[in-house]
Amino acid sequence: MNEPEDHALGRSRGGFGTKIHLVCEGRGKPIAVQISGGQEHESKYFKEMMEKISIPQERGRPRKKPDNIAGDKAYSSHSIRDYIHTKGIGDVIPTKENEERRDDFDKEIYRDRNVIERCIGWLKESRRIATRFEKLAIHFLGILKLGMILEYL
Repeated sequence: MNEPEDHALGRSRGGFGTKIHLVCEGRGKPIAVQISGGQEHESKYFKEMMEKISIPQERGRPRKKPDNIAGDKAYSSHSIRDYIHTKGIGDVIPTKENEERRDDFDKEIYRDRNVIERCIGWLKESRRIATRFEKLAIHFLGILKLGMILEYL
């Protein structure tokens, strides 16, 4: 990764900061991470994060395709849903208020989406990640990956 010009810093509702885009497996173990400026929308990084998925198997190569994708309303768009369905993946993404409600939305699977929130919370228990001491984005991404390694150890 090359260093972005804005150093992955930007103004959002929460103030000046960095967004952490994270993919977790079903038990809360992080699989992939990406960072962007605070003003960037999450959906811009969806396809890039999907390409990073690698789910280890007991035998053979890692799986590149999960059974389901659970996300919040920020990921509710036709382009994302079409991308997910062309890959043969089930989506558990609630609809926005201005969209037509879906009958196939599985609330039971959506409740398990909290594993991503818990994983981000666990990573941010590290003061270095929560406050972002690093000036350069590539260094901050390295610290995030080090935190992910610690979760596996």
